[in-house]
Amino acid sequence: MTTLEHYLEEQLSHGRSYFCKEEALEALGCSAKAFTAAATRMTKKQRLVSPWRGFYLILRPEDRISGAPDPVRWIDPLMKYLQLAYRISLLRAAAFHGSTHQAAMVFQVVVPKQLRGFDIGRHRIQFIYQTPSVFGRTNQPELLEQLKSDTGFAKIAGVELVLLDSARYFHKTGGIHGIAQIVHDVGRRANPRKLHNAAAAFENSAVRRLGYLLDHFGHSSQSKSLAPFVRQAKSVTLLDPSVKPLIEGLPTWIEKNTKWMLIINESLEVDL
Repeated sequence: MTTLEHYLEEQLSHGRSYFCKEEALEALGCSAKAFTAAATRMTKKQRLVSPWRGFYLILRPEDRISGAPDPVRWIDPLMKYLQLAYRISLLRAAAFHGSTHQAAMVFQVVVPKQLRGFDIGRHRIQFIYQTPSVFGRTNQPELLEQLKSDTGFAKIAGVELVLLDSARYFHKTGGIHGIAQIVHDVGRRANPRKLHNAAAAFENSAVRRLGYLLDHFGHSSQSKSLAPFVRQAKSVTLLDPSVKPLIEGLPTWIEKNTKWMLIINESLEVDL
């Protein structure tokens, strides 16, 4: 009978650093109880780690310092195991597209299902829920790219989706200043046609927020592609909804931007 340790070495020799419990049980020909005991021993020896029940990562010596491999190496097989479509987006994707000011301390994945995030080693995985209807309209091949690692490819948002996701979930990117930095750094790289088409699936307030930021940083072709969405606005909204007056009803510094139907209630700060 093949031992679990030999099975791990065999997987690594074929360039595969992950497996699911069902595959291992079939290959080892052992009981579930015996497998669990062996997996526990390998985990204590820092040979294995499990980011999800029934799914295992094989640790190479260089992975043991951080406690787990870079998530880009295993997020695709994990999502296939969970039978979920996905895309890497927000901070990690912004860094991939050239927003070098973004310190991607968290690995953010947009999915059409509510999933609880988790920490594994030094990595923090955060799942961003997007309604299935919106996800289905946006997670299209022409709006996605591939992020290559030594174990294969992972799906990552193209720059247009990174901008729209960041505008919609800006509280996950470090607030309005975080999204402003992303727009400043990579906004010019967005294809105006793709940006316009993808924006139709997003909340109007998020599209206007992005349009204003693109305009603010001089990305005129991209901002013009979003201008038609202003006609759909039903009311003026805050650029940064998280900023409230210290005392309700007390006047504070604001500027109304009629072009984008926004109340500019926060000045923007970015690193140049």
